[in-house]
Amino acid sequence: MQTPPHPRRTLSALLTAALVAALLSLSWAGGSPARAAAGDGSVSDPDIVYAGRWDTSSGTAAVPHWSGAYLQTAFTGTTVKVRARDAVNFYASVDGGPDVFHAGVRGTVNLTPHPLSPGTHSLRISYRSGDTVFQGLVLDSGARTVAPAVPSGLVEFVGDSITVGTTSSQNARTAYGWLIGERLGTEHTQVAQGGACLVATADGCVGLEQQFGRLNPNSPTPDWDFSRYQANAVVINLGTNDVGHGVGSTQFQSAYSSLLRRVRAAYPRAWIFALETFRGRYVPQTEAAVQAAVDGGDSRLSFVDTTGWLGSGDLTDSVHPNDQGHRVIADRLAPIIAARIGG
Repeated sequence: MQTPPHPRRTLSALLTAALVAALLSLSWAGGSPARAAAGDGSVSDPDIVYAGRWDTSSGTAAVPHWSGAYLQTAFTGTTVKVRARDAVNFYASVDGGPDVFHAGVRGTVNLTPHPLSPGTHSLRISYRSGDTVFQGLVLDSGARTVAPAVPSGLVEFVGDSITVGTTSSQNARTAYGWLIGERLGTEHTQVAQGGACLVATADGCVGLEQQFGRLNPNSPTPDWDFSRYQANAVVINLGTNDVGHGVGSTQFQSAYSSLLRRVRAAYPRAWIFALETFRGRYVPQTEAAVQAAVDGGDSRLSFVDTTGWLGSGDLTDSVHPNDQGHRVIADRLAPIIAARIGG
C-alpha cells in the first residue's frame, strides 16, 4: 500500500507547475522579451552603444528624444540593414566612411547595397527627423554584432536651435557641438531643442533649467537616468530666446544659477562652460551666476566670452550660424574645452 502524498508538497508542486505554465504562456503570447543576447542586433543588444538620451524601455524600439543622438556598433558578415517603423531621415556611416543620407525611408533599409568584404565592420547611425525610432538591425545568416570601439570621454552641449544646428546643412551633424566632439575624439550629446529658453514661461517656451534633467524635452516625466553616462564637460548656450518671452534679468540669473547646480549634481566631475550668447543677451546675469557658483566652491566652471566670434557672413539669418559659422565656433571653442579636459 502506497503512502499518500503529503498535502503541503502536493500544493507546492501544483503551484510550481502553474507558475511554469504561466511563464511559458507569456513567452508564447509575446509578453516581455527576455534580455537580448549579445550579438543579435536587437534594440537591447549590449553590443549596440547609444550616445545621447535614448528611451530603450520597451525593449523593441529605441527612441532618441533630443537632437544629435546616435548609435554605434560593429558587425560581422557582408551586409547590414536597419529596421525603421515609419518614414524617417537618417545618416549612416559604415567602416568610418561618408555619412550617407537616407531620406524618407521605412521598413527594412539596406545600408550596404554593395556587399562588403568578409570581416568585421563598424556602423554609426544618426537620426535627423521623421519617425526617429530604431527597431534593430538585420545581419547575414550566422553574422553577429561586436562591441564597437567608442571614443573615450563625452561632451554634452545644452542649448536651443543654435545648438541643434537649425539652418545648417545637416542640422545636428553640422552644428558646433557635433564638430567639436568629432575634433576632440570624444562622444558628444546635444541636449537642445529649437526655440528653447532657459526659463519655462507661461506662453509655452520650453525651459531647460527644468527640462535638463528629463528624458524628453517636452514632458515633465520621466527623469533621465544620469548613471547611463557621465559627461567630462558640459557646454551651456542659453538665453537667446528668453528676451522674446519676457524673462527679466533677476529671474534669468536665478534660473541660470539653478541650472548650474543641476548640472553639477548630475555630473560631479565635469567641467562646465557657460557661453555668452552670440547675440550678447543676459551677459551680466550669466557672468554673475557663474561667479556666484565659483565663490560657492565650484572650481570646475568657466564663463566663455564669445564677443566677436561670428560675423555677418557666418549667419544664415540674424541669429542662426550657417555651416561656416558653426565651424568658426568649433575653431574657437574646441581649444578652450581641450585645455580643461584634454583631446
